[in-house]
Amino acid sequence: MPENLQNGVKLRPIDLARRHGLSTQAVRNYEDSGILPAAARTPHGYRTYTPLHARALGAFLALVPGHGHRTATSIMLAVNQGEVDEAFRVIDESHAQLLDDRRTLQAVESALRDLAPGGGAEMSGAGVTVSGGVGGGGGNTFIGPLAAELGIRPATLRKWEHAGLVRPRRDPLTGYRVYDEADVRDARLAHQLRRGGYLLERIAPLIAQVRAAGGLEPLEAALGDWRDRLSARGRAMLTGAAELDAYLREHG
Repeated sequence: MPENLQNGVKLRPIDLARRHGLSTQAVRNYEDSGILPAAARTPHGYRTYTPLHARALGAFLALVPGHGHRTATSIMLAVNQGEVDEAFRVIDESHAQLLDDRRTLQAVESALRDLAPGGGAEMSGAGVTVSGGVGGGGGNTFIGPLAAELGIRPATLRKWEHAGLVRPRRDPLTGYRVYDEADVRDARLAHQLRRGGYLLERIAPLIAQVRAAGGLEPLEAALGDWRDRLSARGRAMLTGAAELDAYLREHG
């Protein structure tokens, strides 16, 4: 922290703003929303901040990359209202979400291992290599059983079809959707990737690449990116925790 902050010099909004590359309006907005403690006012109504406010702003900005803006705001609001245990609860929930996301990634990797007939897909490093063919053949199913297997509604499968994630054929006699082995593979991949936070528009190109390549190799880069993002969140949470701890020590 700069020497003038350590000496307790009164700070203007612009002093806090410049340190973090923010606008003075952003600093005022953070105060108004409770992220920063209320500032003192001069006789002319101007805000004056202290090193404690600078520490609070640094803590909030450090929390955002790991926890997101909304959760970081909830943490700071709880601390500034004297509800530290509530802040810790919010942090615990955020860490639990990261753990759940890691488990989802592991579930995707596990699903990919099982997608190829005879378990022909093997995880290798950050991605997937396919030792056998994928798709085609028998194993036809209908929308109801497939939706039940995935734990989703049939309407979700119809939405995925509209987005191009699955391409079932129609039975010529009944008009029912028929999902072959490749369709089931694509639906399982879409389901796991949705759980991992991927939007439909991001999943569609991956599924298209899987179809064009006739296998799962194109997902290697996506899984690597997903893993890197989870690791970055975990590292950012550590940084945010250190800054929050420093703020708590000064906040009292």
